[in-house]
Parts: sequence; structure tokens; C-alpha cells
Amino acid sequence: MLTINSKEVLKRRYLLKDNERRVIESPDEMFRRVARHVASGEKNFKKRIDPIEVEERFYGMMHSLEFMPNSPTLMNAGTPLGQLSACFVLPVEDSIKGIFRSLNNMASIHQSGGGTGFSFSSLRPKDDLVYSTKGAASGPVSFMKIFDTATGVIVQGGRRRGANMGVLRCDHPDIVEFVESKVKPGEFNNFNLSVGVTDRFMEAVKHGRNHSLINPRTGKRSGDIKARDLFSRIVASAWLSGDPGLIFLDEVNRKNPTPLLGRIEATNPCGELPLLPFESCNLASINLARMVSGSVPDWERIRRNIIWGVRFLDDVIEVNKFPLKEIKEITFANRKIGLGVMGFADMLISLGIPYDSPRAALFAEDLMKFIKRESLKASSELAKERGVFKNFSKSVYAKKGVRLRNATVNTIAPTGTISVIAGCSSGIEPLFAISFIRNVLSGRGLFEMNRSFEDAVKERGFYNKRLIEMISQKGSVRSVKNLSDDIKRVFVTAFDIKPKDHLSIQAAFQRHCDNSVSKTINMPSGAKTGDVANVYMEAYRLRLKGITIYRYGSKKDQVLSFVDGPGRGHRTPGGMINAGSEYSGGCVSGTCPF
Repeated sequence: MLTINSKEVLKRRYLLKDNERRVIESPDEMFRRVARHVASGEKNFKKRIDPIEVEERFYGMMHSLEFMPNSPTLMNAGTPLGQLSACFVLPVEDSIKGIFRSLNNMASIHQSGGGTGFSFSSLRPKDDLVYSTKGAASGPVSFMKIFDTATGVIVQGGRRRGANMGVLRCDHPDIVEFVESKVKPGEFNNFNLSVGVTDRFMEAVKHGRNHSLINPRTGKRSGDIKARDLFSRIVASAWLSGDPGLIFLDEVNRKNPTPLLGRIEATNPCGELPLLPFESCNLASINLARMVSGSVPDWERIRRNIIWGVRFLDDVIEVNKFPLKEIKEITFANRKIGLGVMGFADMLISLGIPYDSPRAALFAEDLMKFIKRESLKASSELAKERGVFKNFSKSVYAKKGVRLRNATVNTIAPTGTISVIAGCSSGIEPLFAISFIRNVLSGRGLFEMNRSFEDAVKERGFYNKRLIEMISQKGSVRSVKNLSDDIKRVFVTAFDIKPKDHLSIQAAFQRHCDNSVSKTINMPSGAKTGDVANVYMEAYRLRLKGITIYRYGSKKDQVLSFVDGPGRGHRTPGGMINAGSEYSGGCVSGTCPF
């Protein structure tokens, strides 16, 4: 059931090893280890199902590849490390002690396998007064370099490089330096960056107004900048390097489930988890590729995985070993979980729906509406068994009279390596190629082809060596002759799809997702800065919580390489499309390891 590359990834990243670094468990034993450990959380409650029955349920979901938790859970469940969450946000206080306390906390989290997000917006700007020395402050970007360097040294959980999200508000006096900090190649390789934009700023861009900059130390206006000039710098930097993206802070906080606890100012590294300071969240995804019966969605199977998936994630909180006491306290108080999906593109293919069609966006919305409704039901049922989350009275749900176990229930994550393990497309991303060479971890190159496409062309009598060779060089089938139109319409890839259609899918999922949606708007190398600007403005209009673009070829070390097409002139070994061992779609830059 597992592909060769899935086994390679598991061997390298997930399966337990002895002190000589020799693998000492099989994939099946890994699923059993995770199921047994997470199910032991059932023992903490008076009203509970037999933990042995729960273990079998959890094991069956993972073994069948219908459901997969985030990487730290697979890696660390049932081990002395025991840290099972992927996503954290840490505060950064405006003092040397506060900054280095946050740096120390980041190191603890990265060492345990998690990723971190920070808002640096509270730090005083460059050249501002430092009272203790009467000297000048160096500003948030200079301190970010320390965080970046430390991340490069620490390997997460001993198995992968760390990742961060850095956020700075659009009204911080150092915003221009922040926006342009990754334009120079090699800078901040361990950070994704996002500008925290407000409605006021976006409206100022639309109407050509000035935008005020505010010193966070004093709360007073320190100057003005033309909003369109700042926006143009953001767009130009994103076109050049893929960063920064945008986080729409006002929209995030309009949907904040616990507004009485404070404003949300930052997210996890890939943007799908807006979190309060010290909050963490554990994630899992349902494999939609396995949720189709014949040519229709298997709604009952999806419902079953939601019910047990929500229970799984709530049990993870019970058995988790948290890296900091502050994290444990607020995580137990809010019990945020993020149940999402992967294999969406595969599901569309099975249903005969082109990814870039209005029908796909309508289906995406119906699907996510169903997932949200059933997730809330599952959390409500758990609340009857186990009680509501501690901060329930401070949540929006208290006013609505909806009793929930978890402050949030759904997230759409990028699902990187767990998609490779499950053998499906990443998150809600389209296919990145129909056939390609996979550069596996052992150094070999393995030829891979989308199984549904292979079945379809064989069934219609189109399958031949020349066709496969041509597709392996192009990635797309849109320009391939001698293929039927229905195949060309359904088997679309990321660079076949116009930005507006990428956005339509993201918006459809976001409308029914209480956390956020990780989605990359892939753009060809020939895209213009105006195209990036249009995407960012449309994302604001659609009420997204965040937006990320990636223009092919804008980073030297990207994990997807074409012979021709989007990259024009990027030659690859063997004259075929090459993909990294753990790449499954979405973020081409390789800065999104989750």
C-alpha cells in the first residue's frame, strides 16, 4: 500500500531508531505505537470508550491511509520526547530579556519537532531610544537574524530543519526594511514572512491615501508613507523572493473564537494557524483521495473519519508533553485542534471535476461546509462526555449557546510529508505534475506518474512511451496532442491554473474553516508584479485570512524543477521534471517542511 518513496520518507524521518541510528520499527508498528499512545488519553475521563477499542479505531484510520496526524505526532508519540504538536506562536517582548527568553523558548520547541510563529511588532524601531543605555535600538529585523541563525543550527526533533513565521504590522516604522529583508538571496532562509495588514491600510491602498506609522514603544505616530508605495514594495519583494505574504489581521480577529483573551497577531510557519501568544495546536488530515465510492463522495466515510479524528486530536492534548508550562496552560484552556484534508485534487479527478472550474469551487464549499458541521457536532458530543474547554465562557460560542470541547476544530494545512506517506496530493493544492522524477532521500531518482491519469489513458488506449516521455518533460497535458478533451480538462496542474481559480478554491474552504487555510498561489516565471498585486487585492476582497504567492524560479533552491514551461530555461537532470523527496505540492520554495 505504501510507495517506495513513502517507505524511504518513513525510514528517514519517522520510524524509531536505536543508538546506532538503525531503524527498529516498521511502518505498521509506527501506526500501532501512535494509536496506542494517543488512545491512552481516554483513561483520563470517567465517561469513556474502552481504550483498546479506541486504539483499534485510530490504528485502522492510519493504517488504511484514510487519516494522518501531523509529523510530530507520528515521530514522537510513545517516545520519551512525547511532544506531539506542530504549531506554536510565541510572544516577543520589547526588552533584551524578553527577546532572548523567546529565543530560548523557540529552541526548546524546535528541538521537540514543532514550528514557531512570532509577531515582532512590539519591538521598538531602529534608532529609537534605549532608556537603560541612552543608546539607539537596532530594530526588529536585526533581532530576527538571531532567531534565523539559531534555527539553522537546531534540527527539529533530530530529524528536520526548523521553520518560523515572522510577522510585522504594516504600521511599524521599520516595515520597509522588513518587507525587503529577503530580497537578497540567502537571507532569512529559516523564515516565512508576512506583513500584518489592516483594513485601514488596504483601504488606503485602494484610495491612494497616506498611511501612518506608529512607534510601538510610545503608541504615537512617527511618520507617514504613501500606502500604495508600501504596497508596491510588498508586491515587488514577493515577486522577487516569494516573501512577504499578507495576514489580514482584522479579518483574523473578526473570527477570533476567544476575543476576550486578546488579539491574534501571528500564525504558525505556514499560516494556517492564527494563534494567541503561547498557544499550540495539533493537526491531522483526512485523505479525500480515499473518500470516493464509485464516482461520488463517500459522505458516510468522511463523517466517520471526522468523528474519530476530532476524538484523536482531543486525546493528543491529554497525552502531549508540552515544551513550556505557559503553552500547556493555554492549550488545555482552549483545546484548539485542526482537522483538515489532503488529497482534494485527487478527489476532484475521481469525480471528474476540473480543479479550475466553477463547479470545483462550489463543490469545495459544500465539502468544507459538511466537514465544519460534522466537526462541530463531534466536538459538541465530546463536550457532553468531557466538558467544554476551560475558556468557553470567554468565547463566542458561549453567547451562541453552542457547547464545544474545542475552541477551534478545522484547519487546512499544507500536509507536505504526510501526503507523501499517504500517496495523495497535498492539502487542497492541485497536482504539481502528472509525471516526474522523484529525488528520493537515498539519492536515487524514481519515476512517478499520477495513478488516476495512468489508468485513464490506458483505458482509452492512449498509453505509449512517447506520450509519457512528453508529459514528463512538460508536466502539463494541456498542450499534448492525441489526448481527449475530457482528460485535458480534468488533469490540470498548478501552473495550468489561473490565479483567480486558485483563489476561488482557497476562499471556498476559508468560508467554512474556523482557523485558516494554507494555499500557495503558484505563478509562472513570466508573471508580472501587477499580477501579484491583483492577487493580494483580490484576497482582501474575498475576506481571506492570509495569502501567499510563489513565482516559479524566484528562489534558487526550490524543490520543483521543470525542463521548460513555467521556468523557461531551467534544465533538469535527465530532461524531466524533478521534485524533492518530500514535495507533494504547494510551497515550491522548500521553506514549508510540515
